[in-house]
Amino acid sequence: MLRLRPYKPCDADKITSWIKDEKTFFLWGGERFGSYPVTGETMNAKYLGANGDCEEPDNFYPMTACDGDAVVGHFIMRYLQGNPKILRFGWVIVDAEKRGKGYGREMLRLGLDYAFRVLKVETVTIGVFENNPSAYHCYTSIGFRKSSLLPDVVKQIGSEQWKLAELEMTEKEYFSGRKNPVRYSE
Repeated sequence: MLRLRPYKPCDADKITSWIKDEKTFFLWGGERFGSYPVTGETMNAKYLGANGDCEEPDNFYPMTACDGDAVVGHFIMRYLQGNPKILRFGWVIVDAEKRGKGYGREMLRLGLDYAFRVLKVETVTIGVFENNPSAYHCYTSIGFRKSSLLPDVVKQIGSEQWKLAELEMTEKEYFSGRKNPVRYSE
């Protein structure tokens, strides 16, 4: 059974080991970390800051998905431009050996449940590059749709231009006909 828990610094090496090449790094949004390769130390510095405190207090929620004791996925949640009604999912990644088995979908469903039930947001947004069709399908299969809040953008990645599609889901869309169990852990 998949469950979410807050990210722990000991998760970093496992999560960063899934980013095996530069394309995966960019699809994951790694350019916000700096340059490839990203390390566990880099991730912890980004998430926790130099003195062990989160860079963005009360606006940054890194989460880890576990199947039993095994770390299988990761993503972050943060308020969009500090607005407590709009949450952004980012840095979504699933262990490459677990992809295609529904882990990403279930992880994000649990994240949505947490966002709407616990954080009480009205909208959740997520961006996905168009050249990442499996992620796009994962997100739309759980109810994300084209965003009315954010325009799509084109990003320069190396010598290529990649279109970033902006998606969103509202609280009303999430709860219409849905009965999701909550499975969180400390």
